[in-house]
Amino acid sequence: MSLVVLACLAYVSMALPDSVLGIAWPSMSADFHQPLGALGLLLLFGIAAAVLSSTMTGRLLTRMHIGRLLSAGTILSVVALLGYGLAPSLWAVVAATFVLGLASGAVDSGLNAYAARRFGARHITWMHACYGLGATMGPATVTVILSSGMQWRWAYAIIAAAQTMLACAFLRTGRHWAARPDGPVATVVRTHAAAPASSRGRTAGSRRYVIALSTAVFAVHIGIESGTGLWAYVFLTTGRGLSPETAGLAVSGFWAAMFIGRLVLGPVAERVGAARVLSCAVMGIAGGAAMMTLPGPAVLALAGMLLLGLAAAPVFPLLTLTTADRVGNDAADRTIGFQVAASKIGAAVLPAGMGLLIQHAGATALGPALLTLALVMATGFGLLVRRTASAPTPITPEP
Repeated sequence: MSLVVLACLAYVSMALPDSVLGIAWPSMSADFHQPLGALGLLLLFGIAAAVLSSTMTGRLLTRMHIGRLLSAGTILSVVALLGYGLAPSLWAVVAATFVLGLASGAVDSGLNAYAARRFGARHITWMHACYGLGATMGPATVTVILSSGMQWRWAYAIIAAAQTMLACAFLRTGRHWAARPDGPVATVVRTHAAAPASSRGRTAGSRRYVIALSTAVFAVHIGIESGTGLWAYVFLTTGRGLSPETAGLAVSGFWAAMFIGRLVLGPVAERVGAARVLSCAVMGIAGGAAMMTLPGPAVLALAGMLLLGLAAAPVFPLLTLTTADRVGNDAADRTIGFQVAASKIGAAVLPAGMGLLIQHAGATALGPALLTLALVMATGFGLLVRRTASAPTPITPEP
């Protein structure tokens, strides 16, 4: 099996448990005699575990090759999913959530580190597009199970079976993950880079600044993406007066725009360069947020939301792909781990802040909040581009 296909399947399977919890939780909370608000406890432990494992991935990759990390992470995920299915109490679910967070953080960071070194813009964006595919399949799976009268535990059993097959595939292909890339993939990786991938010539302080700024950009970007998906329904119905049916379809359209954007814009980035696509994408996010902020007909806000989704699509994978251009090959894996951890923090903190703002200022406050974050992100991205372009870094020939 192609490693690109296997990486895409890994992203599909990684999205399944993430998207299932929200649908299964009402049934789970009833079984454990817990309030719906107890979900926050699971999210807290899950995010903490994912951040911990993401930040440690760079160090782990200095002690083991990526194939072993992916195998171990997927096996750990199977253990966690079986823990969900067999959990006798809420605290058993909390423990399973923590283990699943450790597994998903390691697999997510490991795959991104590998893809940044071995894939081109097309394949890394397709890999991330597959997360959207898995996020679509997860709710459908648990809905069918619950509507057929089966317990929610069966959903986790089915996902555990899928993860078991993935773990077997990682174990069988472990030596291929550790091998050097083939010619065509290596050529794509070399030609995408706008800057040399070495850290020599950069001071330690300069590189720390770039790493910190890069992680902040990731956190803000994912906060924009997650906040839009979470609060768009309230924004369109309460704030702009759309019907619930239309608003629901619009939110689906937002995620569909991200999925399509990753399929389409990856090949475009291979032709014109990742830097150009990233610059246009960052401007597109700000433009979409501005359309959501402007007063006017609801269709204007709807179009802005779809534009934001389309523009946001390639940002995470292409920023990951160009990480070595900013910090050098020797620090790339560690930085990617920090970036993935920052994205998980941004996905939790910024949408929560948007919720508080909407609660106090009304649903229309989402537009200005997104626009402010988009401008902050654009400023950070501009500083990254300027610092990377000005770094006196010599080209390091490939061995």
